[in-house]
Amino acid sequence: MIAKITGGRDTANLIRYLYDTTKKGHTDPHLVASWDGFAPDPGRADDFDATKRALVADLDLHVKQAARLDRAPEKHVWHCSIRAAETDRHLSDDDWADIARRVVAATGIAPDGDPDGCRWVAVRHADDHIHIAATKVRADLRTARHWNDYLTADRELVAVEKEYGLFQVVRGDRTAAKRPTRAEQEKAKRAGQARTARERLRTAVRTAVAAATSTEEFVSFLQATDGVLVDVKHFPSGDVRGYTVALEGDVNGKQEPIWHSGSALAPDLSLPKIRQRLDATERQPSPRRTNPWHQATAAAERIPHHFDREDDGAAQAHLAAFGEALDVLPLLAPQGVQPQLRQAAEAFERATRSHIQADHQHARALRGAVRAMVREPAPRDGALLAMLLDAALLVVMAAARWHQRHQHDQQVVAAHQTLLHLQAAYKQTAAAPLTARAQRRPPQRVVERHILLIRQHVPEHAEQVLDDPAFDALAAVLTDAEEAGHDPKELLQLAADQRALDDARHPARVLTWRVERLSTRPVPSDRARTAQARNAAQRPSMPTRPTPAAPATQAQPPQARRR
Repeated sequence: MIAKITGGRDTANLIRYLYDTTKKGHTDPHLVASWDGFAPDPGRADDFDATKRALVADLDLHVKQAARLDRAPEKHVWHCSIRAAETDRHLSDDDWADIARRVVAATGIAPDGDPDGCRWVAVRHADDHIHIAATKVRADLRTARHWNDYLTADRELVAVEKEYGLFQVVRGDRTAAKRPTRAEQEKAKRAGQARTARERLRTAVRTAVAAATSTEEFVSFLQATDGVLVDVKHFPSGDVRGYTVALEGDVNGKQEPIWHSGSALAPDLSLPKIRQRLDATERQPSPRRTNPWHQATAAAERIPHHFDREDDGAAQAHLAAFGEALDVLPLLAPQGVQPQLRQAAEAFERATRSHIQADHQHARALRGAVRAMVREPAPRDGALLAMLLDAALLVVMAAARWHQRHQHDQQVVAAHQTLLHLQAAYKQTAAAPLTARAQRRPPQRVVERHILLIRQHVPEHAEQVLDDPAFDALAAVLTDAEEAGHDPKELLQLAADQRALDDARHPARVLTWRVERLSTRPVPSDRARTAQARNAAQRPSMPTRPTPAAPATQAQPPQARRR
């Protein structure tokens, strides 16, 4: 159920609207409840006009008494509409009456057991909703205390949905960016734009934040963005105090640009919030020894582990940093997948915010890697993007679980929407690189050796890995790593993150990208291998699950089994 609450100055106009049968959907208007159960009902009276006037007079009684004492509020009308979901069963008048009483009590309009509560009526003129009309002056001539009435009404409707077995609406936590108004939407439609000016500016600002390493650089990136006007506010010292942005061509009636502050675009885009994130960006050493795409992928692979810990501040920080990574990907990706990546970033934007305070120091590595990616030429080989997207899919799945545990309903929905867009982008990006690697399938004797390693070190997912069409690509990268001096067994052990493989729809692909990334590291020296073996031997042994014996048919190569 959804409640919408507004105010007004004219009780008569509201009652006239509620009983107007010429309006679309207004059928059989009538009272289902009132403050004392005896209010006159124009919908059931022989003399409609006279009864309507009587109802307005009764509702306004305390307002007029307070006005004589100059104590009546300017906007004395309280109007709450409550609508059921399309899939809900039709509620009876008695059901709606109970819901109306609960809402006026919860919001402070007419608290339970208070004889001086405000006067109100609930009018039903359609099957799926009611309107509550009230005047905000109590019988003791005080104004009703109804602060945060939308939130209190919404909480009561959550209980109503559960008790009545109705559809449970996905609710937010007031951390979402402001929705575009109807006027903004109509203006964008007239201009032939799919998104409003506010939404386009929000994307531009988020992209600039994701690419910048300092406040000054953020402002420079924003000023260089096509179609965006920037007005920077400074302290007398010359330091940046704040900023506003406008879209070229988006003007008011005086043909002046319509400016938006950062906080008006989204709660986390005010300059102080942006500065907190930029201060927590890890500065990359120069010259750089590691591929920043590999660094970003490695940092993303670690994020699900932060969600499993009890440090919610760190988890929230990684969500924000991961959102920044998605914001910049459309700038670096081939044109064919840019729309899907842009939609993924826009969807995940809702999942990056909650009431949990982020400790941004925990996400320095990912932020630093993302900034380094922006400053390098875009990779020609889609493998780097596919590798990062593969890790991103697992991050979004883990983020959805984390938000689910914290009952962040809107964020869960946003994560699921993000997943759909990322899966489309990954499928398109990974096809060619995986095919190229599969074509380098090693000889059968080498393949059989890799199959044995997979059965030993990834026993719970071995069959799923071996049956995956991407197995040939995995066999190829394991062979490449071995030829470069790496131990395939060690790489598989490092790559086989059990939680990641549990989440993955195609674990062979996860292993392929991880083995390929890990194999770019320097080959350990003999001394390092000896030390690693000594440390492993000194660790207390952990019980492991026995590996089931494989049927004889499983020794065949994947191609033979697929044929």
